[in-house]
Amino acid sequence: MEEYPLKQIIDEQGNLVDMQNRDRIHKELVENGYYHMYRIRTFDKKAKSLQRQGRIGTYPPFEGQEAAQVASALALDSNDWMFPTYRDHGAMLTFGADMVRTFLYWNGRVEGCVPPEGKRIFPAAVPIATQILHAVGASWAEKRKGTDHIAIAYFGDGATSEGDFHEGLNFAGVFQTPTILFNQNNGYAISVPFERQTNSKTIAQKAVAYDIPGVRVDGNDFFAVYFEMQKAIKRARTGGGPTLIEAVTWRVGAHTTADDPTKYRSTEIGMDVVDPLIRMERFMKNYGFWDDAYIQKTHQQVEEEIESAVKAMESYSKANVEDMFDYVFAEPPKQLLEQRDSYIELLRGQ
Repeated sequence: MEEYPLKQIIDEQGNLVDMQNRDRIHKELVENGYYHMYRIRTFDKKAKSLQRQGRIGTYPPFEGQEAAQVASALALDSNDWMFPTYRDHGAMLTFGADMVRTFLYWNGRVEGCVPPEGKRIFPAAVPIATQILHAVGASWAEKRKGTDHIAIAYFGDGATSEGDFHEGLNFAGVFQTPTILFNQNNGYAISVPFERQTNSKTIAQKAVAYDIPGVRVDGNDFFAVYFEMQKAIKRARTGGGPTLIEAVTWRVGAHTTADDPTKYRSTEIGMDVVDPLIRMERFMKNYGFWDDAYIQKTHQQVEEEIESAVKAMESYSKANVEDMFDYVFAEPPKQLLEQRDSYIELLRGQ
């Protein structure tokens, strides 16, 4: 739509198309962005491999969404809040989540839900859109306490079909909460394409109904996401209220490792989308930021970190089966206790 143009700073070939931001792009930002994008891409590949080997459970890959997740997370301050979905572990890792615990989460361990001390990262939300309400509530609390801390809620295009999305935006608009509502429009909600999710041409335009700013950005352009996030965060910290950001990206692979995308989309769809990591590499080479020694060091450092994290994850003692029953209710109902006792008795008899 003309009202919501796709904001872009570098094109698919890594060329600057918005020269106004040239002076804001410096070596530290470029190398930090590349490092984290390469790091989470390598993590993602390793996790998919571990799942195929039966070493972790079902896993939702995020390949293709690295720029959106890294850039949005890097724009936050350490005291801000992060409310991720099940596909945002790249953002979580960038924001400071522990890699060993992230692997443990996908291995079905309760320890994987515990963030590092002092990091305000909620456990990944598997129910669709519920984390939007949590983020709005947390940011409202910060506003009432008089801090300048903000909250970011990640969600996909499918979440905009849920009531929680509309309730969250309405509340955020009414109370002008310091919330970044960060949508990654990756084209599909499992098997349902975007055009069957909504009659709206964009997600950004949905902000109009709640009278809050809405912006549409190229989600595969690290710099475009980063600078738009900075604008939205500054607005939120200074009392300007929430912002809805639509980062248009692409889910390269399956919804999860239990999904077969060839059942609902042609393999030719998405072939014209340039990988965000490749786009960043092209930019680095085009504008003198590429350094072979730095790249080699980064690759080696990341690969060693991931192998060490996998080893640590697999060195954990066997999980306590009672964890499945003990962390649901403060006072477990009789039926749940009976199920727990029955299952434990079954295990003892094996």
